[in-house]
Amino acid sequence: MGRIGAFELILILLIALVIFGPSKLPQIGRSFGEAIKEFRRGSKEIRDEFDELTKEDPESNNKA
Repeated sequence: MGRIGAFELILILLIALVIFGPSKLPQIGRSFGEAIKEFRRGSKEIRDEFDELTKEDPESNNKA
């Protein structure tokens, strides 16, 4: 449960084709791809910043 099968994916694509038409689908797909790319880039930046902040400083162990 929770997974999209082949039949459901085809049905979603057919409904999108009927609603938006064949000329708009490439533009919608491109926008969706760019949104996913931006989301991945943002999550990577957050992950990198978190890793940098949580990285233990080796010099701080000597001062204690």
